[in-house]
Amino acid sequence: MIDNATFKAGFVTIIGKPNVGKSTLMNQLVKEKISIITYKAQTTRHRIMGILNGDDFQIVYSDTPGIMEPKYELQKSMMTFVKTALEDADLILWVVDITDKEEQQLVAQYLKHTQTPILVVLNKTDLLKINEVETQMNEIATVFPKQNIVPVSALNGVNMDTLMDKIKDFLPLHPPYFPQDELTDRSERFFASEIIREKIFLNYADEIPYASEVKITEFKEKEDIIVIRAEILVERDSQKGIIIGKNGKALKKIGTEARMDMEAFFGKKVFLEQFVKVVAEWRRDRKYLERFGYINK
Repeated sequence: MIDNATFKAGFVTIIGKPNVGKSTLMNQLVKEKISIITYKAQTTRHRIMGILNGDDFQIVYSDTPGIMEPKYELQKSMMTFVKTALEDADLILWVVDITDKEEQQLVAQYLKHTQTPILVVLNKTDLLKINEVETQMNEIATVFPKQNIVPVSALNGVNMDTLMDKIKDFLPLHPPYFPQDELTDRSERFFASEIIREKIFLNYADEIPYASEVKITEFKEKEDIIVIRAEILVERDSQKGIIIGKNGKALKKIGTEARMDMEAFFGKKVFLEQFVKVVAEWRRDRKYLERFGYINK
């Protein structure tokens, strides 16, 4: 039974530039693979919530797209997700790639007027020497209190307990926002599409991953198998040819990899069928962005 007098619950938003390891950190914190991970920028397109429940707390994490200057409608929608997540937050985790000396001005601009507490998470510390990590912590401490800076390696799970303790300190007293057996706010269809999209990012180069979208047209769960049919959308005929590959080998490869991950994720056999469709300029078309859940109708 929950004691509302002592129970803590809050929203924690994870932000940062692309490729700083936000999604890896999210998965470590939730202890499940909620967000897809690739080495390419702009992998995360939506706000994805991961819910961590304890005996006396509930933390609702939000993984968000990497902060950028948007160039077209899809990227504008992605930045809207960031803005909304920041408005909801009880705590902000600003993830910084400790190996990247580039200025964090774009992220700082997003945080300029926030009154929400901020923890600076220095990620990828496994790539530097201890004295180099300490030096960077001291530099950031000229702007943020040192007790609000946490060095971690999200990939290796280093110092996650310290980060968790600090996050809990910022949680307000509040009853849980979600049932305590829930892991995320997203549907099974969403995760099926994200698993396929992850394989596209991992298997194709250049513009293909960014011009692709995945739509689940059928998701039927039977007693011993889940039947999934998916459309992979691209913007040009030439991209369709690359996705399919010679004799369909490339499409079969991502289908096999996606099916194996889906079976692990859903805990059941999966039948996956994929089709490739051309929708010209879908990233700039608000009608399609609404259909794919990037813009609220």
